[in-house]
Amino acid sequence: MAARILWVAVLGFLAGVFLRSLAPMGLAFAGFVALLGVVALLLGVVERAKLRAGMLVAVALFACAGGIARMNVAIVSGDPVLTEHLGSRVVLEGVVSNEPDAREASTRIPVRVELLVEETSTTTIHAGVLIIASAHAGISYGDRVRAEGTLRSPESFETGLGREFNYPAFLAKERIIYELAFAKIEPIGEGARNPLKAASIFLKQKYLDGIALALSEPHGGLAGGITAGDKRGLGEELSATFRTVSLTHIIVLSGYNIMIVVFGLGWLFSRFHVGRWVEFGLGVAIAAFFALMTGLAAASVRAAAMASIAMAGKVTGRLYLASRALAVVALGMVLWNPYVLVFDIGFQLSIIATWGLIALSPLVFERLPFVTERFALREIAAATIGTQIAVVPLLLYQSGAFSLYALPVNLLVLVVIPWAMLFSALAALGGLLLGPLAPIVAFPAYALLSYVLGVAQLFASLPFSSLAIPAFSAWWLVPIYVGMLLLPVRYGRTQSAEEEAFRNTKTT
Repeated sequence: MAARILWVAVLGFLAGVFLRSLAPMGLAFAGFVALLGVVALLLGVVERAKLRAGMLVAVALFACAGGIARMNVAIVSGDPVLTEHLGSRVVLEGVVSNEPDAREASTRIPVRVELLVEETSTTTIHAGVLIIASAHAGISYGDRVRAEGTLRSPESFETGLGREFNYPAFLAKERIIYELAFAKIEPIGEGARNPLKAASIFLKQKYLDGIALALSEPHGGLAGGITAGDKRGLGEELSATFRTVSLTHIIVLSGYNIMIVVFGLGWLFSRFHVGRWVEFGLGVAIAAFFALMTGLAAASVRAAAMASIAMAGKVTGRLYLASRALAVVALGMVLWNPYVLVFDIGFQLSIIATWGLIALSPLVFERLPFVTERFALREIAAATIGTQIAVVPLLLYQSGAFSLYALPVNLLVLVVIPWAMLFSALAALGGLLLGPLAPIVAFPAYALLSYVLGVAQLFASLPFSSLAIPAFSAWWLVPIYVGMLLLPVRYGRTQSAEEEAFRNTKTT
C-alpha cells in the first residue's frame, strides 16, 4: 500500500504541474481539486469496502492540487518598470548569476539585474536578464556588471520540420524573462557568489586550460565535452556531425555517460574483488567529481543524481527500489523547479534514459549471451540499447531527426568512452604539470578521441545518416511509453523474485 501511495502521490503532483504548465489555473482551482480529494476520502470512509480506493484517489487529487499550486507560485512575472522599456536601449546593473555561455559568435550572460540606470535617476528592480554580448566579453560568474543594449522579450522560434521551441519558457526556468541584445558590458566590481559554485567553476576552467595545452582541436574540444560538459571547442560543424549520428549525449556529460564510465570501472574493480557497496560508493564519488568538474551546472548535477540511481539499481539488482528512487528524485527536482517538467528537454531525456538503464538494460543484457562480458562490453551494449529504446520516441517528437546508424555508432563509440575520459583527464593533468611535454602524455587520449571523431564523421557521411520525421501529436507518446512500462512487468522479474535473488547473492 505504501508503494502505491508513493506512486499515486508522485504522479498526481507531476500531473498538476503538467496541467498548470499548459493552461492557466489559479489557486482557487487548486483548492477545488483538493476539495474533490476530501470528497473522495469521505466516500471511502462511508463505504468501508472502498476505503483503500478512496484513499488513493484522495492522495492523487491532493497531490495534483499541490502541483498546480506549486507551478502557480513558480510562475515568473516581469518587472513593470523594465516592461515599459521594451524595445528601447537601456543601461542595467546587476550580478552574473551563472557561468557565461561562450559561443563562436557571442557570449550569453545570465544576470540578476538590480538597477536600471537612466540619465537623471536610478531605479531599483529585480529581474533576470540574459545579456547577449560579444564572443570575448571577459565576464565571469559573480561579477557585478554594467550593460547597455536593446531590451526585448524572448520569442519562440521554429526549429524545422514543423516544430516550435518555447524559448521564453526555457529561459523562465532560470528565472530569466528579458534579453538585452547587442549589449556592451563591463565588470564594475564583485557581487555575491556561492563559494562552492565559484570554486568548481574555477576548477573546471583550470582543467580546460590543461586540456588546451595537451590536445589540439578538435580533440581538445571533444575531451572537454566528454569530461566536463564543455562543447565550445567542437565548433558548429562538428557539433552538427554528432547530432546527425545521435552522439550529442557524449559531449554534454549525461548520466548515461557517467554510467558507462562506472560500468568500465566496475569491470576493473571486479578484477580486484571489490565489494558491491564499495563499487557503489566509488561510483557515487565519481559522479560527484564529474558534477564538480562542470562547475556544478544544473544539468550535470542532475546527471550525477541519475547515474547514482542507476548504480543503486545495478548494485542491488532490485528494479522496484531504483524505480521508486527515480520517482522521488524526479519529484524533488520538479518541486524545486516546476518549469523543468514541460520545458526542459534535458530533464525529460535524463529521467527517461535513467529509467531505460534500470528497467530495460537488464532485459537486454539477458538477451546478449553472444557478447563477451570482458571489459564490461555486454553491460555497455545493454545500457546503450536500453537507453536508445527509451529515448528515441521522445527525441523523434522533439527534433524530428532520426539516424539509421544511431545504434551501431553508439555501440562502437561507447566501448572506448570510459578510457577516453580517463586518458583525457590524465592529459589535462599533464598539460598543467608538464607544459610542452604534455602532448606526449596525451597521446593515448589523442588516439582514442581520433577514433571517436573518425566513427562519427564516417557514419555522418553515409547516405540516410539522418532522416526527417514529420511533426506528430504528443498523444502518440502515451501508448508507446505505456507499452515500455509494461515490458519489465511482462518479461522481467517480480519484486519477490528480485528480493529472493538479492538474498541469495553474497553481500560484501
